[in-house]
Amino acid sequence: MDALTLPAYSFTRRSIDGKPHIYDAVREQYVRLTPEEWVRQHLLRYLIEERSVPRSLIAVEMAFTFQGMRRRADAVVYNSAAEPLMVVECKAPSVKIGQDTFDQIARYNREIGARFLAASNGRTHYCCRFSEETGAFQFMESIPMFEALRKAGPLTSSRS
Repeated sequence: MDALTLPAYSFTRRSIDGKPHIYDAVREQYVRLTPEEWVRQHLLRYLIEERSVPRSLIAVEMAFTFQGMRRRADAVVYNSAAEPLMVVECKAPSVKIGQDTFDQIARYNREIGARFLAASNGRTHYCCRFSEETGAFQFMESIPMFEALRKAGPLTSSRS
């Protein structure tokens, strides 16, 4: 698999029906190993191990309906009240993260309603936060620690 700019992690892999699979510790099952899945597994481990996101508060390939069509977000980070904090989109290393990626994740977020959006191809990583002051998303230097996500709260929060 391609080298990424995320930390190197050890994964359990095996062949199923002659095809490579990787163990997804969040979903607790083996999944087909594709270039995009390689990025997703690294990013999930990064969120858990480097950003202190509790594994139990991550939904992988979360299904939802957008404009009458079934869609799946690569990952959604929640708080303990099951409110969405961050939507994550992963692409294969060969796919450039550009406006199309952010248009896609923003469309998904209209249904999900998270304050943070993150996108990665394993080499380039972006994160942005919705600002109530400007009414727009503002790019951040890195993906925040879980505590910062939790404190910022969901978009639907009625905090004062």
